[in-house]
Amino acid sequence: MKTLKIFLIMLVPFILFSCSEKTMDEINKERNNALTMDANNMLPEAELKTAFETIGIDIAWYATVYVEQSAGTWAQSATADKRVGQNDASLFNNNWNGLYIVLNVCKEILDKTAPEGSEPDNFGVRGVAQVLTAYNLAMLTDMWGNVPWSEALKGAENMQPKYDSQQDIYAEIFALLDDAVVNLGKSTVSFSRVDYIYGGDTDAWIKAAHSLKARYAMRLSNVDTDASSKALASIADGFASNDDNFLFNAYESTATGENPWYQFLADRTHLSVGKTLFDLMNDRNDPRMAVYFTQIDGAYAPAPNGTATESQGGLYSTSLITENGATAAAPLMTYHELKFIEAEAKFRTGSSSWQTSLQEAIEANFLFHGAEGAADYFTNEVAPKLTTGNELNEILTQKYIALYEHEAIEVYNDYRRTEIPTMHNPNNVTKGFVNRFPYALSEVSSNPSNVPSVDVFVDKVWWAK
Repeated sequence: MKTLKIFLIMLVPFILFSCSEKTMDEINKERNNALTMDANNMLPEAELKTAFETIGIDIAWYATVYVEQSAGTWAQSATADKRVGQNDASLFNNNWNGLYIVLNVCKEILDKTAPEGSEPDNFGVRGVAQVLTAYNLAMLTDMWGNVPWSEALKGAENMQPKYDSQQDIYAEIFALLDDAVVNLGKSTVSFSRVDYIYGGDTDAWIKAAHSLKARYAMRLSNVDTDASSKALASIADGFASNDDNFLFNAYESTATGENPWYQFLADRTHLSVGKTLFDLMNDRNDPRMAVYFTQIDGAYAPAPNGTATESQGGLYSTSLITENGATAAAPLMTYHELKFIEAEAKFRTGSSSWQTSLQEAIEANFLFHGAEGAADYFTNEVAPKLTTGNELNEILTQKYIALYEHEAIEVYNDYRRTEIPTMHNPNNVTKGFVNRFPYALSEVSSNPSNVPSVDVFVDKVWWAK
């Protein structure tokens, strides 16, 4: 009996110590920063980063200045308008890094949903991640040209990845979109709760994938003689109306939740309405001016591109779209853009119905912006300009007008591809047009042996040559 008591006395501290260690292990767990996460719960981050960082901030703000839809009238936007410091490696460093961050999020989703991953049957989320990968990868290569991809996103395994050619990257973009269509068609697992764009509607995502294929096919019009035919083939399965628009529509009326264009205007007021855009619309008596631009003392006051007086508001008209757009949806791609692509592709291939597609594009854009009078505008202002030899110029000028502000990145891509419409910033002559973005400081510092040497005023990306 004495021996038993001694044994129990010795055992109790051991039990207490063991329980205490287990309790402490549980207490010390970081429950708000999970070490693992399923693919569905990673999707909102990929969508938000794409809508906010990829298309919503610096890339778009600089693009709208370069193509003269806006004039930069304060700080960094004014220096961009004057073509000062545009070769600086620090200029788009954050955007470069941000794109690789969202691509890494997409990669983690794809790893989890791969046949050998932990969620091999999650085809829907896999398909969405492939669409978003293609989208962000296209943004990366469209702005910078050759970029790391085949050896990228490997962390410490490869800190100095090689640069892949833009031609090879575009082949990967089309492959991703083709695979996305297949996977979205096999989806059985619901992801409606975590999809801020289409609410888990796989048919809508399939239309978006086909529409993006048309966009990227037309992007290659200078380097692929079949670009227009390929675009038309994808358009057949793309958006059918404004109801299909590829939009991120989850911004909120809070200090940190608003549309970034609105925040940029409210907090900094760097941009004013560009005279190049205004003159094109004014010459056409375009009724969209009433929903596009603010007035100063009862009249429109566009800023001269490249020579404007620096001002943070009050001197020039600004965007009424943005002023009223605290919670405006971010357009990743729209039905009206697709119809403009269709009009261009049909014209280039000799289809007689290209004018119908152009009119439908304009009507869809009027509807998108809540403007009236599209039919009269087309009949009285657009049709008379569709004279022999001027057709393509007017198609792309109408697209330029329609894609004002929140779709400025596509305007920048179109201008680099076609040089339509005519730009008027005098600094384009004295210093040069900005044909691409300078490589990021983080790459120049950490991967110098692989970074191409470029001059943004001289060197064009592959598809723009």
